[in-house]
Order: sequence, then structure tokens, then C-alpha cells
Amino acid sequence: MSTLSSPSPAPVTASGLHQQAATDHEMAAKHHKSAMESHDKNNLSDAKDSAKKAMDACNSAQKNSESACGSTAK
Repeated sequence: MSTLSSPSPAPVTASGLHQQAATDHEMAAKHHKSAMESHDKNNLSDAKDSAKKAMDACNSAQKNSESACGSTAK
């Protein structure tokens, strides 16, 4: 009987950290634009949903930006 082990996680690189931060910023921008469009259509429910998603992406982007820039600054 053999057991399978999980693969080791890939090493975290400065490039990877910057890529994740960029992706998060792009997602935040997408959700901000969606919120704007919903406001323009007077659809407050969709605007609130998009704003929540934008805030979550912004928070993630901020954390990943700190990690990425901190890694590069070392």
C-alpha cells in the first residue's frame, strides 16, 4: 500500500508576487467599472455587489503589493 504525498508548493518569487498584485489590481478595476456602469443604469443592487467585489480585490491587491514591493526592495 503506497501513500501519495502532496506536491511541494512552488517557491514564491518576486515576479510571481508582482504578477498576483497586478492581477488583483486588474480585477479591482474591472469591478469598479462594473459598479460605475450599474450606477449609470440606476441599478443599486448590482452596484453594491460590484463595489463589494472591488473592495475585496483592492484589499488583496494592497497586501500583495506590499509583499511584492517588499520582496524586491530587499
